[in-house]
Amino acid sequence: MPSKIHGVLPAAMTARCEGSANVDFARSLELYAFLESHHVDGITLFGSTGEFLHFTREDRARLVALTARQTRLPLLVNASHSTLDGAVQIACEAADAGAAGVLIMPPYFFRYSQDDIRAFCLRFSERVKAPVYLYNIPFFTAELELGTTLDLLSTGAFAGIKDSGGKWDHFEALQSLGGKQGFSVLTGADIPFSRMRRVGITGAVSGAASVLPELMVAIDRRAGAGLDTTQLDAYLSDFLGRVMSFPFPSALKIAGEVRGIKTGPNAVPLGPETSRRLDEFRDWFRDLLPEIRKTASEL
Repeated sequence: MPSKIHGVLPAAMTARCEGSANVDFARSLELYAFLESHHVDGITLFGSTGEFLHFTREDRARLVALTARQTRLPLLVNASHSTLDGAVQIACEAADAGAAGVLIMPPYFFRYSQDDIRAFCLRFSERVKAPVYLYNIPFFTAELELGTTLDLLSTGAFAGIKDSGGKWDHFEALQSLGGKQGFSVLTGADIPFSRMRRVGITGAVSGAASVLPELMVAIDRRAGAGLDTTQLDAYLSDFLGRVMSFPFPSALKIAGEVRGIKTGPNAVPLGPETSRRLDEFRDWFRDLLPEIRKTASEL
C-alpha cells in the first residue's frame, strides 16, 4: 500500500488552555508551524506526547481539521480511545479532514488479552476507510505482542505500524515481513532511530522532534545517506535520558518553553522536588541548545 507517511514526523505536543482541559488551538497551530519550518516530513497529532487522553473528541476533531487546513504536510492522527466506537468516530473525522493515516493502540486502562486486542484492531480496520497504522506503546498501555502484531499485519488490513517498544529483534521481524507485504514500519523509539534508518525503516514518530526537529531531521538525512551520526546520537541520548527521568511529557514542555513554544500547564501539578529538577533541566537545555542547533546545521 503506497503511503505518504515517511521520514521524521514529530509527535507533536498539544497546547492546553490555562485553567481548563480544553485545547489551546492558536498555540497548537503555532507549534505545528514551527515544526513545518524545520523541514520535518509530517506531523503526528494526539499521540502520547500530544496527551490525547486529556482532550474531548470534539476538540481533537477540530484541531485536526484546523491543522489540515494550515499545513501542507501529511498528518498522522492517533484515533485511540477506550472504546471501539469512540476510536472509529475519531478516525473517521480525521480521515474526513484530510489525515494521511490514523493510529490505533490497544484499548487502554483496562487489561485485555491478545485475542481481545486482535479483535479490537480488526474491527477498527473494517470500519475505518483510511490507512490504519497499529500503535504499540507498552510503556503506557497493554503491549501488542510480536506474534499478535505479525498476525494483524499479515491480514493486509493495515498500512503499517508505529512501534515504540524499541526491541531490535521485533524491528527486524517487522522489517522482514514489511519488505514482503509492503507495509510501513515507523519507530517511536528515538534512540535507535539512526541504526534503524540505515537498514531501511520508513520513518520515526519522534517525541524528541517535537522540540528538536532539526536534530532528528539531521539524523534522518545523514543516516539515510550512510554518513556518521555519532555526535547527533550523543545529543539525542543525553536529552532523552534527562527527559524520561520526569513525568511525561513535563520536560518536553519545558524544552518547548525555552524554544518559545508555550503549551500551557502540566495536566497534573508536580511536587517541589520535581519542579526544582525541572528548573535545572531548563538551564541545562538552554545552555546546550545553541550547540545542538549549530552541530545539526553543519553536519
